[in-house]
Amino acid sequence: MCGRYVSPSQAAIEREWDLRNAVSDRFARKPFAESYNVAPSQQVPILRVLRDRQGQRELVPMRWGLVPFWAKGVPPKYSTINARAETVETAASYRGPWKRGQRCVFPVAGFYEWHVEADGSKQPWYIRPAGDEELFSIGGLWDESIDDSGTAILSCTIITLDANELLASIHNDKQRMPLILPQEAVETWLKGTADEAKALIAPYPSERMRAHPVSKRVNKPANNEASLIEAVA
Repeated sequence: MCGRYVSPSQAAIEREWDLRNAVSDRFARKPFAESYNVAPSQQVPILRVLRDRQGQRELVPMRWGLVPFWAKGVPPKYSTINARAETVETAASYRGPWKRGQRCVFPVAGFYEWHVEADGSKQPWYIRPAGDEELFSIGGLWDESIDDSGTAILSCTIITLDANELLASIHNDKQRMPLILPQEAVETWLKGTADEAKALIAPYPSERMRAHPVSKRVNKPANNEASLIEAVA
C-alpha cells in the first residue's frame, strides 16, 4: 500500500508536465506548497483530463481517500486511499470511476513504506526516483460526490499492485507498491481506453528507484519538514 508521501512544489509539477495553462483557479489563487508528510484525507494536487473539454489537462486539489459518487459526500467507513489493481474493475467504490475513465495522476517526489523488523517494530523507508528525475507519476482514480448541501466533493485513490523486488524487500508484510507510470505512459493513462490503461498496470523497475531508512518522526502527520526524508543509520 501507499499511505504517506512527499508532494513536490507546484513549480516542479508544472515543469514536469508543462502545465502553465492548466492549473485550476483554486491553485492559481493560492499555489500549494511542498509537503514532506502528506497523509490520508488531506487535499492533494491531482492531474486529470477534462473529457468534455477535448481532453484538456487540469491540476486540481482533491481529497486523498475516494468518496464514491453514490456516497452523498460522506467518506466510507473503510479505507479508500488505495485501490487494488486486481479488483479495480469490480469493487463497488472503484468500478464506476474506472468504467467512466476517471483516471488521474498523483505527482509524488517520493513516498514512505514501512519495513517490519525481526522484533516486530516498523522502520520507515523513503523511496524516490533514481537519477535526475524530479518526481514519480503515480496512477490513480478520481470521483465526484455531491453532499446534502449541494457541494461537490472531489476525491482520489492510488492504485496499488504486487511489489517489485526492491519494494517487496522493504514493504515486507504486504509486498505491495503504488502504480508508478513512466513519463511516456502518462498521456495514455489519462486519455486512453480502459484496455490501454490496464496494459500499463505493471511494477515499476527497481533500478529506477532509490531507497533509504528515515526517522520514525514521519509516523506522525503533524511532523512535516525536509529533515524527514534524510537517511538515518
